This record gives sequence, C-alpha cells and structure tokens, in this order.
Amino acid sequence: DGMEGPLTFFVLMKILESIPGRYDLGIRLLTLGRLEAVYDRLLLPIQPGMKALDIGCGTGALSVLAARRGAWVKGMDINPVMLEIARQRGADAGLEEKITLLEMGVAELDGEYPESYDAVIAGLSFSEISPDELRFALEHTRRILKPGGYLLVADESRPSSIVLRMLFAVLRFPLAAVTWLLTKTTTHAVQELPEKLTAVGFQVSDTQYNWLHSFICLTARKPEEQKEI
Repeated sequence: DGMEGPLTFFVLMKILESIPGRYDLGIRLLTLGRLEAVYDRLLLPIQPGMKALDIGCGTGALSVLAARRGAWVKGMDINPVMLEIARQRGADAGLEEKITLLEMGVAELDGEYPESYDAVIAGLSFSEISPDELRFALEHTRRILKPGGYLLVADESRPSSIVLRMLFAVLRFPLAAVTWLLTKTTTHAVQELPEKLTAVGFQVSDTQYNWLHSFICLTARKPEEQKEI
C-alpha cells in the first residue's frame, strides 16, 4: 500500500532537493516506487481536456502524470534547476506541448484569473510553506478553480492524536535535524488540512492517511454553486 510509505521520505526529500540532478532517482529509492502509486490514485479525477495547475511541481512528476491523463498542465516552482529537470521529463514523455512550466511561488497565485482551472494539484508542497502562506494559497486556489473543480493534495501531515503525535515527533526529529544541518531547510507537517479546506469553502470528498497519520492524500472540490467575482 502506497500510503504505508516511511516517514523518512518527507524530510530526506529536502536533502535530495539540494542535488536536483539525483532527485528523481533518490525519490524512487527512498519510497521503493510507492509514491508513484499514491500519485496515480490521487490523479484519478483528472480527465482529458482539463486545465490543471501543479503547485510546487518540482521535477514534474505530477505534471507529467496529469498530462498523460489528457490534461493541459501549468507547473509552477521557485527552483529553476528542478523546473529544467521537469522540462526534460515532459520532453522525454513527448508531452512538452501539454505542459507549461513557470518559475513562480504561491505568493503569485493572486495573479491567476478567477475560475480558470478544472483542478489544482499540490504534491509535497504545502508542507514547505508557512501557515500564513498556506491559507493564502488555499484561498486563491479556491478562487482560481471553476465551480466543481478539484483540489488534489498529497503531503506530510501532523497526527491529531497525542499518542501518534508523540511517536511522529520521536521518529521525525533526528531526520529533520540531519536535513537542517545539510540543507538549512526543513518541512512543516500540515495540521488539520481537511478543516483548513472547509474553512475557506472547499468540500472535502475523500481523505486517506497512512497508519501514523503522518501522510495525507486528499480530494476536495469547490462547490458547484460557488462563483467568484
């Protein structure tokens, strides 16, 4: 089961981001290929002809998968080296005409037109931004989605129960410390993501966690009747 992947992935990915040329190989090794199965399941709502935005697209794994499902994809990331790898990945798959890649961050989402996307995808990107940036991203994601549009998220999450939270902290601390020493960066496990989505107007339709509740795979929709001005 892809949802049973080890916690190590979420912090060690930060180390891999410091060597983008080896990022994809490292991810495959760390997750034993399980993340790809999670991503395939996450993108089941994507249909041919949809217009999708991939937030924090990294090396383009989700962008390419969405394009293979027939979507027109715009991938955004602040790392130009990762974007170049994503560009090559799209070309190797013969999908470069269906994927547009731009160097931009979540702060620039306010420049996107209202109701211009059928789906917004976020794979391992919300855990890399602050709580204020996350709320900003969620509000603008709702704004730029068409009524009935999908928000598809796979990310690190913070367990809600005290026992699991303590276990999570014990397992995560040494890995986070090593990551910080090597890269001066870290991730911030997302807390109560379904509740945060509901608070900004989404309808959460499917939520799956791993056994530790340290990873969430979530599908939400913008209500059909919710229009943007």
